[in-house]
Amino acid sequence: MKEISKAKYFVGVILVLTGAVLFAGKAVLVKYNYIHYHVDTVSLLALRMLFSAPFYLIILFFQQKKEEQVKLTARQWFWMFAIGLVGYYLASLFDFWGLNYITASVERLILFIYPTIVVVVSAIFLKKPIHKIQYVALVITYLGVALAFIPDLKLGLQKDLVIGSFLIFLSAFTYALFLVGSGEMIQKVGALRFTCYSMLISTGMVIIHYLASVGKGLLAYEAGAYWLSLSMAVFSTVIPSFMISEGIKRIGSGNASIIGSIGPVATIIMANTFLEEQISAWQLTGTFVVLFGVLMISWKGKK
Repeated sequence: MKEISKAKYFVGVILVLTGAVLFAGKAVLVKYNYIHYHVDTVSLLALRMLFSAPFYLIILFFQQKKEEQVKLTARQWFWMFAIGLVGYYLASLFDFWGLNYITASVERLILFIYPTIVVVVSAIFLKKPIHKIQYVALVITYLGVALAFIPDLKLGLQKDLVIGSFLIFLSAFTYALFLVGSGEMIQKVGALRFTCYSMLISTGMVIIHYLASVGKGLLAYEAGAYWLSLSMAVFSTVIPSFMISEGIKRIGSGNASIIGSIGPVATIIMANTFLEEQISAWQLTGTFVVLFGVLMISWKGKK
């Protein structure tokens, strides 16, 4: 029994580690598409969602055949729609938009502060107390972000930095709202079904946004743009979402959050390798300070 337990734990670690690295590659793929294929933000987001939607439809179909599903009330469907709108539509839109202005490395760093936002939002709306260690973690985390910004401030990139950082912060904020609001719904419908519903709702919203703002030209790009979008959908959206969910089941959310801290570091390495983004000592220092602060938050909430 001991050997089986160790094997399951090891598989869980590999799943979370691999999933976190795959997720981290999304920003690099987005930036690469912007630089080399000049796909606009809304079109790129639409391509990502259209390529990923069939996978979630297939998974949802087999999941519903496999288990008897709990029927949702009209009110629950409303909240499902609202959660999907905030989490996978707005969070993704702000993220893709912000990447027009800042590097993939800085994007991942700001996005990674979402656990601190969850703590603050939970305190305000759910009346969950913030403990002393969490106050310290909040200060440390945002100090790390400030340290990472120093090189860009020295280079006079304040305008793009402010705009891009604000948009990525909005992405982190909306994703945190999604996490806070999704707990009850996940308990009701199950994590797998919830993920599929949320992604499909957000896909519908992205397509509506695309038709309203762009409306044409989705098939006018070079073949490379579609291959990158398909890769983003499969390897940085669908596969890691289920790998991390399964990993959490095996090793717990606390351990998964610690292992998932590899994400920003992986983004920095990939951005340097594929986008030739420069890595400064300030950025590395800020990254590890942010990781330390987020780990303090995660460790406090460990289950």
